Amino acid sequence: MKIRVIATALMCVAAGSALAEPPGPPPGGPGNLDRMAVLLDLDAGQQVAVKKVFEEQREQMQALRQQAKSADTRPTREQMRARHEQMQKETKEKLRGVLSDTQMKKFEALTDRPPGGPGMRGQRFDRDGQDKTAK
Repeated sequence: MKIRVIATALMCVAAGSALAEPPGPPPGGPGNLDRMAVLLDLDAGQQVAVKKVFEEQREQMQALRQQAKSADTRPTREQMRARHEQMQKETKEKLRGVLSDTQMKKFEALTDRPPGGPGMRGQRFDRDGQDKTAK
């Protein structure tokens, strides 16, 4: 009996580890740039320019975070969201100078997210079944 329990437990562990996905590249890491290069069909010059634009955006975000941490009063969520949206617009404008119209449309399709962001899935309706977004 003990042998069956141990064998079953070992099989479950082996199956779980076999089905587990290996960790992918970190968000915003070089793997995403490689993926974007393939999806948008970027040439070598465009890859360098896009990488530079994203590095500038990352540095700006880090500077904003440091500024928010060191400030006596923290910015509100709305202020941070507005700054983030402004930075996204600036990044898209910089990319328009690098990407063709077709590539820009593909980029926007890949990066545009529905309003509400992550974690809002399934929360469109309240408890009474009323659409929250229709208010």
